Amino acid sequence: MASILVADDDADIRDLVAYKLTQSGHQVIVVDDGLTALKAVRERTVDLALLDIRMPGMSGLDVCRELRAAPKTERLPVILLTARSQEFDVETGFAAGADDYIVKPFSPRELSSRVQAVLARAAR
Repeated sequence: MASILVADDDADIRDLVAYKLTQSGHQVIVVDDGLTALKAVRERTVDLALLDIRMPGMSGLDVCRELRAAPKTERLPVILLTARSQEFDVETGFAAGADDYIVKPFSPRELSSRVQAVLARAAR
């Protein structure tokens, strides 16, 4: 069972993601903005961060960059979850250090599969 941080300012998306991940057997920590996400990762043991790109205060991209810059979290798997689907946006996400990029709307099954794949790669 992995501990997964879900950061999204949209309560409906956050609840859907948390429900699906909990159903898959994961422990889920939910927050609604980037600064709280960064604080949660620094204070707890998290196996994966699932970050919305557009959040108030601090974007998911900025959170990802901060995680990559800190020795304690530089290897933490990060999946960006966003409505931004242009090639430039995807490239920007990976350039920030994301391990995967999921475009909204997404299917709960796709989300679960991608989370499992990223966790499996990180375990190697």
